[in-house]
Amino acid sequence: MPRTPLSRPLSLATALVLVPLALAGCTAKAGSSAHGVVSVKAGDSSCEVSTTSASTGNTTFEVTNTGSKTTEFYLYAEGDRIMGEVENISPGLSRRLIVEVPQAGSYTTACKPGMVGDGIRGDFLVSGDTVQGDTDTKLDDATDSYQRYVNSQADALTAKTAEFVVAVKAGDVALAKTLYPVARTYWERIEPVAESFGDLDPITDGREDALEPGQELTGWHRLERDLWRDGLQPDSVAMADQLQTNVNEVSTRARTVELSALEMANGAKALLDEVATGKVTGEEEAYSHTDLWDFRANIDGSEAAIASLRPVLQERNPDLVPTLDARFAAVDQALTALQAGDGYVLYDQLTPEQVKDLSDKVDALAEPLSSVAGTVAE
Repeated sequence: MPRTPLSRPLSLATALVLVPLALAGCTAKAGSSAHGVVSVKAGDSSCEVSTTSASTGNTTFEVTNTGSKTTEFYLYAEGDRIMGEVENISPGLSRRLIVEVPQAGSYTTACKPGMVGDGIRGDFLVSGDTVQGDTDTKLDDATDSYQRYVNSQADALTAKTAEFVVAVKAGDVALAKTLYPVARTYWERIEPVAESFGDLDPITDGREDALEPGQELTGWHRLERDLWRDGLQPDSVAMADQLQTNVNEVSTRARTVELSALEMANGAKALLDEVATGKVTGEEEAYSHTDLWDFRANIDGSEAAIASLRPVLQERNPDLVPTLDARFAAVDQALTALQAGDGYVLYDQLTPEQVKDLSDKVDALAEPLSSVAGTVAE
């Protein structure tokens, strides 16, 4: 998650310092949603949530951007674990987010104007009995299928990152440059799972333009800068070792996450949002310009989630499936046309027409993909 600031998970102490400041702009009315729609008015310096509480189960947030900056909205569990998120909400537009919260507890809402920083946060209390998972065996099969996919990608992520780290530590810049986008492919395919670990994602995948004063660039993008702009630095080896340690931990934790079908549906959309906000704009890979590798991987991950949910979607909303197939196929075709050797054309070599074509196809896919969560939640 490149835009995520490095400050959020650096330490509990840091988080505790930041929360009161963020709350200054947050307002909410007392009361419970009782599974109704929770409206969120996300301004440039405010985050008005219509209620501070809800019952266990599915909660729907209707987020309206009333500000002048593109924004995003999150619901966090303890430790800044992301329960649900919706990104890339342009000024004046609204987006719906359905989040499954099976257990009572204290949660946190956050609007992020400009899609940077810790966001404007507020408390959100969930009460009630623990909600058992859906008894639909098709949903169970879907989550089992997708978990196997996550496990396979986590295994490959660990292995390919190790190859990349060995090349960096050996000072083989040419080989490291070749391995960098390949290793990141496995991270990007399961990015919603990887970034759900709020203590690891920013220091592993944080982006330089999201840094705040006093913060240090680490992880993938620090090594990207060393390899493509600055040359290897005295601490590049230490950075590579740190990356491997953090990736290993992410891979281990990814196997323990118990995903629900609704989280899979939200994750499929989140991956497309990642494409829209970072890859199709060329902001993610500022030095290597290997954005299309990440683009391809995000689409792969989104398609994998939808493939696992396919039997459910065919049963509950059969008209949606062929539309999704056609829109995914259009994106696939556009990416295939931009292949170069074993990879893709670098972003800074794309023409404005090619960027617009990719953006249009992503936008066309976003519409039916946003219907998946609602279908799963029925």
